[in-house]
Amino acid sequence: MQKTMTVQKLLALIALLGMLSLPAQASTTLPKGIIAMDGRPAGPMVLNDIDGNAFDLNDSRGKWVFLHFWASWCGPCIREMPTIQAITSDFENTDLQIVLVNTAEDEDTIFSFMATVAPDLNTLMDPQGLTTEDWQPRGLPSTYFVDPEGKLQYLALGGRPWNEGEYLAFLKGLLR
Repeated sequence: MQKTMTVQKLLALIALLGMLSLPAQASTTLPKGIIAMDGRPAGPMVLNDIDGNAFDLNDSRGKWVFLHFWASWCGPCIREMPTIQAITSDFENTDLQIVLVNTAEDEDTIFSFMATVAPDLNTLMDPQGLTTEDWQPRGLPSTYFVDPEGKLQYLALGGRPWNEGEYLAFLKGLLR
């Protein structure tokens, strides 16, 4: 009887220690500033890009989506945008789709910004910020990672050097 009780306590302790170590393991496998999300379904997103082409997030099923919210007045966005442009050719014709969403700015402001900072990129426009409000990023820039099933898996808060080291490895790892 006492042996059974001791084994049960030992198993409970092992299980507890395992649960306590999970957050530490998760944080060491993700690059700084990227957090795991709960896998809930991504909200709807239907917006036009700067050229007037419609984009519906539902049409991206089967691919990972790098969904990046930004604004031209945001300092970290300005520094980060060239790193996003630098990775676009790495992920062309792959199952990672890079989607930019400008938050609450007019077409002239967006066009001028993109022409000088990232001339090869296109962006969706959320002129009144309603879609951004629905998604509720915790500041700009924020990048959501939507998995091929349309679920939210990761969130990157703040600007990241996407074309460097652990961030580029993270992106490539999504495709494995």
